Formats: sequence, structure tokens, C-alpha cells
Amino acid sequence: MSTTSETSPIPAGAADGSPRGRDGEPNTAEPAARRSGPRRPGGRELLASLPWIGPALLLIFGVVLFPAGVMFFNSTRDISLSGLDQGSVGFDNYVEVFSFPYFWPIFVRTIVWVVAVVGATVLISLGLAQILNKAFPGRRIVRLAVIIPWAASVVMTTLVVYYGLEPYFGIVNTFLVDLGLIDTPEGYGWTRNPDTAFAWSIVVAVFVSLPFTTYTILAGLQTVPGEVLEAAKMDGAGPARTYFGVILPQLRGALSVAVLINIINVFNSLPILKVMTGSIPGYDADTIMTLIFKYIQNQHKVDVASALSVVAFLIVIVIVAIYVRVVKPMKEV
Repeated sequence: MSTTSETSPIPAGAADGSPRGRDGEPNTAEPAARRSGPRRPGGRELLASLPWIGPALLLIFGVVLFPAGVMFFNSTRDISLSGLDQGSVGFDNYVEVFSFPYFWPIFVRTIVWVVAVVGATVLISLGLAQILNKAFPGRRIVRLAVIIPWAASVVMTTLVVYYGLEPYFGIVNTFLVDLGLIDTPEGYGWTRNPDTAFAWSIVVAVFVSLPFTTYTILAGLQTVPGEVLEAAKMDGAGPARTYFGVILPQLRGALSVAVLINIINVFNSLPILKVMTGSIPGYDADTIMTLIFKYIQNQHKVDVASALSVVAFLIVIVIVAIYVRVVKPMKEV
């Protein structure tokens, strides 16, 4: 007695997983989306999205692109003291900027200013955020207190420090006299010396930058999964290894964005340096931003100030581009 089993014929080559037609031949009519990758939005999709992205595009044009265009236009003109446009001068204003004898020392000081403020801010904020992430009595009050430097006016905060450093009636010198570190309150003028005034400017800039950076890192700490920390603890990792091996990599997104925003804000910062170093003659405590202000206020050279503004704008763009290229702040861990 023989048994027969019915089997459906398998077309040759079907085992390789390639699509087949009804006649068993390879199906060449593969979907276009699979062959060409993700379909790019067409004209209709872009038109349909304009009501949603239009206001943002107008804002970018009105706040960023148009002023940048006017600034570049003014940098190629000869603008008189009264603001009269006397014609084009080409790139003569840029030549004057780069031939200014103090430009390169000021450029280096600007880089030192940005690196020192951002670096100190990030390091202190990492510690503050770690403390504020712990449960302790009065944590809510402490968190609110951290916001105060952010909520207060930058000029007001700087003026408080500035007058506290005054040699005759400042509280800092009086305190140093009480400790016996100096003989008389007027013995040292912190805001009269370019180096010390610039150093205190860095201190003030770090102080006013801490709230934003601390809360950004604190928000990142809230997203660290608890089970990951428990797993590290079960594996025998100590506090230091857990922080640097588990927690810190999880903060990559929040930390990189906070650093990027701080770089832009600190580079373009003017009020702190203007208050702390504005009364010092010369250019030994200036950054690019304060030099732009001096071109406008003291020398009344709006055209040269515009050229220097374009240079500063390009420097920021290059720094941000390099940072984004290297750090990739939007990349997932």
C-alpha cells in the first residue's frame, strides 16, 4: 500500500527570499519606496506645512537673517558720525578691524572668557544638580533659591559685586582688613586693575549662568532609569564608578545642549564686562563684544563696529559648527 503526499511545487530560486510573480519569475515591480528609500516631501506637503512653520520662518528672517544682512551691508559702507551713508568702501572696514593692534589679544581673551566661564559653570552645575537630585529637608526651598541669580537682572547682580569690590566702601576689602590680609580698605582696587576686574567678571558670569545649567542637568538626572542604578549597585560599582560610568553618559544630551547654549550666551555677553571693566582705560580687559561697544560709543565708528560684528558672528558660527560636528548633541547615547 503506497501513500502519496501532495506538495505544492516551489519555483526555482524562491528559497532565496526574492519576490516572485505568478509564473515563478522574479518580480521586478518592487515598490518604488523600497528601492529609492524614504520619499521626500513634495510641493503639496511643503505648502500644507507652511501655515505651521510660516510664523517660525518669519521670526527667523526678521530676528536673525534680516539684521545680519543689514549688519553686513553696513560693514561695507562709510557711515559718518551723524549716521549718513557716504558710499561703499568695500572691505576697508575689515582691514581696519584686523589691523587693529589689540585685536588678536582681545580675540584670545574672548576665547579664555568663554572657556573659563562655560567650564566652571558646567563643573559646578554638575555638583549642584547631583545635590538637588537627592532628597533632603528643605530641598524645594534650595531649588527655588538657585533660580534667584537667573531671575535677577544681570546688570543689578554685577553692580552689587562691583560696589562690593570698591576700595573705599566695598564690603570685600573691609572683610579682608578684618582678617588682617590687607592693611587698609583702599589698599587694593579690584575693579581698577584689568586682570582682577576680568577675573571677577568671570566669577559673576559663572554665578548668573549656574541656574540654567544646573536645572538643565537636573532635568537630565530625572530621566536616568532607577533600575539602571540598581543594576550598577548589584554589580558592585561604587559611587564614583556609577556616576562616571552610568549617570554621566545618560546626561550626554542635556549636558551637550547646555554647553552649546552657554557658549553662545557667554560669547555674546556684554553687561557684565561693561559694568566690571568699563571704567578701565585701554583694551587690557576687553573682549570682542566690549570692543564693538567701544567702537560705537567712543570712536563713533558704526561701520567698523558692523564689520567687527560680522567677524564675531562668523566666529560663533564656526565654534558652534565644530562643536555640533564633534559632540553631536542630538545623538542618542
